[in-house]
Amino acid sequence: MKKVLLIEDNLDVRENTAEILSLENYEITTAENGKIGVEKAIKLIPDLIICDIMMPELDGYSVFETLSSNPKTAGIPFIFLTAKSDKADMRKGMNLGADDYLTKPFEEADLLDAIECRLKKNTFLKKEFSKSIQGVNEFLNDASEYVKLEDLSKERPIQTYKKKEEIYREGSAAHYMYFIQTGNVKTFRSTESGKEFVTGLYGPGDFIGQLSLLTDSGTYIETATVLEDTAVFAVPKTEFTQLLYENKTVSNKFIELISNNLVELQEQLVDMAFATVRQRAAKALLELEKKGMIKDELHTGISISREDFAGHIGTATETAIRMLTTFKNEGLIGVESNRRLVLLNKTKLRQIANSLS
Repeated sequence: MKKVLLIEDNLDVRENTAEILSLENYEITTAENGKIGVEKAIKLIPDLIICDIMMPELDGYSVFETLSSNPKTAGIPFIFLTAKSDKADMRKGMNLGADDYLTKPFEEADLLDAIECRLKKNTFLKKEFSKSIQGVNEFLNDASEYVKLEDLSKERPIQTYKKKEEIYREGSAAHYMYFIQTGNVKTFRSTESGKEFVTGLYGPGDFIGQLSLLTDSGTYIETATVLEDTAVFAVPKTEFTQLLYENKTVSNKFIELISNNLVELQEQLVDMAFATVRQRAAKALLELEKKGMIKDELHTGISISREDFAGHIGTATETAIRMLTTFKNEGLIGVESNRRLVLLNKTKLRQIANSLS
């Protein structure tokens, strides 16, 4: 049963509204002024707050600002009640960050619709979706229900690719974004001289191709090729566009889901500019180990070409090879006969990655 806190100084409005909500199986707590309302909100942590604006002790704006500054109550959906029809008063409440407002006298249906909508939105926003095929499908199902897009809820088959196969090629029409379920993928751009510039190495839980769907050209901005047998889940551009632009709430959650780790990307760009090759190489090895592309035990992981590794850390292949050889001589990594890298001393690698010199 959802808990609703009603803060209203008018006795008749307070009692009538409480009765309506009780009959709809909401657990209702009431407060006759803003000061008491704040105290009850902090104590009860309701699922939603309905609050009058013009009240003694503490007006509705002050109630909202007070609760918004408290970490315990900041995320609670908040609906203003006002007897005024002045748009300036309504605008002030919404500018403060309130979720909705109702003008008194209101219809019962309008009240219940507003509450249901805000609770539904809050549930969707608070829900965590795992970076797995189940999590992606769960997001699509919930998003389709939230914005009434039934075609999003259809589960699609997994596509499989063999080692060295291309998922998409730079310059070809961009029709899909891909979620990697298993395996590892390299993305790269071709230079004018025909060389490859590695733009990313991705593993299970990562999305690829999403930036290409946003370009005016309508083509992929890079090539995605498989480093080992890989299974992906494709999201068509039409659905990508709907999820991104149809509804702000869904869009925010969608961007959060598909953005991979932007903090890591930002750190990588900073490293390219300021970190030494030794630091970048150590960080890259630890990152690839985290993605499952390099292991800390023998006969596991995949073989990373020295060219790909060099592109990943932004240096020449010869420089990357010399650094890996140095790490090997220092006992930090091992190299198997099939060129697989093995991490032997992650503690020391972390020290190098985090060093200031």
